[in-house]
Amino acid sequence: MALQIRQVLLALYCITIFSLFSRYNFLKDQNPPSSYNYFDHQVLDAAGYDPQAYPSYFSTIEDDKFKDSIRPRAEVISLQRLGITSTSAKAVNVDDFGATGDGTDDTEAFEKAWEEACSSKGAVVVEVPEGKSYLLKPIRFSGPCKSNLTIQIYGTIEASDDRADYKEDRRHWLIFDSVDNLLIEGGGTVNGNGKIWWQNSCKINKHLPCKDAPTALTFYNSKNLKVRNLNIRDAQRIHVSFEQCTNVQASRLTVTAPKKSPNTDGIHVTHTQNIQITNSVIGTGDDCISIVSGSKNVHAMDITCGPGHGISIGSLGSGNSKAYVSGVTVDGAKLSGTTNGMRIKTWQGGSGSASNIIFQNIEMYNVSNPIIIDQNYCDQDKPCNKQSSAVQVKNVVYKNIKGTSASEVAIKFDCSSSHPCQGILLQNVNLQEQRDKTTKAICNYVKLSEGKAVSPQCP
Repeated sequence: MALQIRQVLLALYCITIFSLFSRYNFLKDQNPPSSYNYFDHQVLDAAGYDPQAYPSYFSTIEDDKFKDSIRPRAEVISLQRLGITSTSAKAVNVDDFGATGDGTDDTEAFEKAWEEACSSKGAVVVEVPEGKSYLLKPIRFSGPCKSNLTIQIYGTIEASDDRADYKEDRRHWLIFDSVDNLLIEGGGTVNGNGKIWWQNSCKINKHLPCKDAPTALTFYNSKNLKVRNLNIRDAQRIHVSFEQCTNVQASRLTVTAPKKSPNTDGIHVTHTQNIQITNSVIGTGDDCISIVSGSKNVHAMDITCGPGHGISIGSLGSGNSKAYVSGVTVDGAKLSGTTNGMRIKTWQGGSGSASNIIFQNIEMYNVSNPIIIDQNYCDQDKPCNKQSSAVQVKNVVYKNIKGTSASEVAIKFDCSSSHPCQGILLQNVNLQEQRDKTTKAICNYVKLSEGKAVSPQCP
């Protein structure tokens, strides 16, 4: 009997070993799955990429909260549309709360819908139906919320053009305050209805006093945001502003306003870290993208800009203030007919720094001031007083930039005599004036390195 037991155990042992060996051979001969991560540190090193130079790429990916806030939720919503998920997101349709979308005031209905969505637990989808235009007075959508929110804007949200409606807050129309893990998408339109504000701007009518005008869409003090596939147009002032936010992805945005609409920046970034702006078309009356103090690790890729004032860092240091901007990369942009190209602008009398900045792979057509650093920026009627202190500009790379300049001066480094620009590198830059005229460069108080194929060159 004991002998039979030993024989059975031996047979089971042999079968187990054979099974494991066969499985090993099968796996060894298979290609790794498509999700396998090939980009280990050895490959990155071989490509010349230094992960320490831009740690935000890795910290953002490895931030579990950020990763979980965007990927699983997007998958759940896409499955819901197919009707194959057992996890049901709660749907909150603004029409169910009294919104009509017929041109009458729908502010109260949107406020009630937000209160319901924000106070609910689990996944919630707020729907703004297609084919309607919802008129709204200023609204503050306040968090924190108990739910992970998605807002689907299929129709149009239009601002009230009665300036009396903004008497309590002239600086905001739609503001999302302290709302984490928010996704806004849908392909619809946010219309700031800004014409009445432009007509009453001191930049249009010099006889009028200068007053604030609302930003159309503001995200304040929020983390893990995704804003994508929207049309934002005719803002009263700035179109989209990210203020004191962390981990932001803005993509596939179309931002438009007339060329002469004053102060209508496309996307404004202030005191915000780890933000990516990608695959967007922006044409307004001011900067396509403006990046100001407190911003760090800002990456703009595949941007089409024009009309407008170009892509700007600043202005920085106004009113003798201290300002810091670092880790900005603009990679892949096409600019047409803008009044500036890649611009860094600082006021005299300020302090702080703008550093570790890369402008690369950029095409320009008929752009005035294609490359400009202006440390003597002065946006006021009276001449600015000469001051010795300045925001330090250092470690700026211009690489693979080509096109035509609408101005004779294609490269202008007007730096501070007391705080010269440092570590400025030009490489593979070719900017010619329209009709093949020769352009020139003006380079004052700049510590510059020029690689091969740079035209025009500093004297």
